[in-house]
Amino acid sequence: MNQFYILSDYFENKISEKHLNKLQDFLLSGGISISSTNILSLLIIAIFTLEILLLILISIFNLNYFLLISPFLILPSLISYILIKKEQRINEIEQSSPDFLRQLSAILRVGLSFENAMESISTYGQGPLYDEIKRTILEIKMGKNFDDAWYDFVKRLDSKELKRVFIIILEGRKIGTSLSSVIEDVSNDLRDMLALKRDRKSSVMMPVMFLIISAIIATPFSLGMVSIYSNFIVSLGKSSELIKTAVIAAESYVIIHSILVGFIIGLILYGDFKKGLKFSIPLTIVAYSIFYIISNFAGSLLIF
Repeated sequence: MNQFYILSDYFENKISEKHLNKLQDFLLSGGISISSTNILSLLIIAIFTLEILLLILISIFNLNYFLLISPFLILPSLISYILIKKEQRINEIEQSSPDFLRQLSAILRVGLSFENAMESISTYGQGPLYDEIKRTILEIKMGKNFDDAWYDFVKRLDSKELKRVFIIILEGRKIGTSLSSVIEDVSNDLRDMLALKRDRKSSVMMPVMFLIISAIIATPFSLGMVSIYSNFIVSLGKSSELIKTAVIAAESYVIIHSILVGFIIGLILYGDFKKGLKFSIPLTIVAYSIFYIISNFAGSLLIF
């Protein structure tokens, strides 16, 4: 435990507050409330411990030293997990927003101000959208500028649709228009946009599933069999540079294919290659794991 706190203090002193805050915001977007310095310390300790355990297992069972790379996959796996949880959070916020806006419009019609209406709704609402509203209201009470607080709220939502909606509302408040009618209109527009978004996602799920099956089943299995055949040839004493190159090429193809499939899925679902990163990481880990298992253990099972 002393080493844990020493590492936490080290990161806190060596990494700038700006970068630590960015990391903390990223962790919170995935629902991880552990402090950024603590998560870095946990990662270092976990990787170091797993490396020691793997060295022991490799020496006992004569396994491939390539396995020592696997503990470092914790970091990309964590990033992928956070990105997926962030996407789920955004979806949950988007789905709850139309009903929230209708409630806000109804309360404004009663005669409450925008500030009081938002605070009133946040007191009994549940979910990530209401949590963000509570955070914004708390920031305003602590002295933050009203407009800055709400524009920061819009940034944290990280949704193009909601950003457009709330900017319209905030701009309408500035120029003094009837907010209740504006909010009701944007609520209806948002509901229609989300319905179209759901229809678009459902229409592309078949090719997405085909790509996933190709990445984690078809490709690693077929190339794993190539590796088994190569090992069989080597066991007969007929090894050559071509055989060794074939195994390396198969490993490389599995990794590259999985990464590209992830980016293609991101392009299909969101129209953005960058959003495919959260698919590329888990697909690559799963695909290579299947390839490794087939390459190293399936041959002995077939012989048995």
